[in-house]
Amino acid sequence: MAGLIYTILGVALFLTLISIRQINQYEKGIRFVLGKYSGLMEPGWRLVWPIVQGYRKVDLRVKAVDVPNQEAITKDNVSVSVNAVIYYKVKDANKAVLEVENFYYAISQLAQTTMRNAVGRGSLDELLSERDRVSENIRSIIDAATDPWGIKVDNVELKDIVLPEEMKRVIGKQAEAEREKRAIIIKAEGEVGAANNMALAAKRLSEAEGALHLRTLQSINDISSDQSNTIVFAIPLEILRAFEKFGGNKKGNE
Repeated sequence: MAGLIYTILGVALFLTLISIRQINQYEKGIRFVLGKYSGLMEPGWRLVWPIVQGYRKVDLRVKAVDVPNQEAITKDNVSVSVNAVIYYKVKDANKAVLEVENFYYAISQLAQTTMRNAVGRGSLDELLSERDRVSENIRSIIDAATDPWGIKVDNVELKDIVLPEEMKRVIGKQAEAEREKRAIIIKAEGEVGAANNMALAAKRLSEAEGALHLRTLQSINDISSDQSNTIVFAIPLEILRAFEKFGGNKKGNE
């Protein structure tokens, strides 16, 4: 009799040991009884009786899905290749197991089709200059589609946008032309500023009596410091005007 009791206790202990399942802190367990959902299993050691019960663990941490290169045509008929990374996490473990067979694979496939559709709705310039807006548009579409699966999409990042070689050359020429345009505009603005400053300086020199003579003497002094220069003396306009007045008076007296 005692041997039978020990045998029963041994079997019970063995069944208990093999029924222990560990749920980590970052996981949730889904328990099934005879194939039917019976509840969640919180982190820690839990008993799952063989044959009668089953379980499945769901990782609640943020996951990254690397979406492979997708060939798409933009709104302005330019062929591009785009890849991205999607960051998501499970917010409802029940739905993630019961509503979709393999949510990781399903999200990857959904992301690929969504990326192609999003690229096709915009032009190449929009895709290159408004990458954040395109990424947010893709994220919102995927998040809405995966909500019934208990999935929360946190972020979508477009990694690379690969253009055909012909388009790369066209964009390079366009960028070079834009740089030349800016250089010409900046040079023209500088010349306008210099002309305005020269006009202002000339006006002030003409208004101040004797200022032009002083400026002339200063210029002669600067030139004379180098003996290799040939100095040509310019007659100030005031002297020429004085001669004009003198000539006019002489004609009047005659």
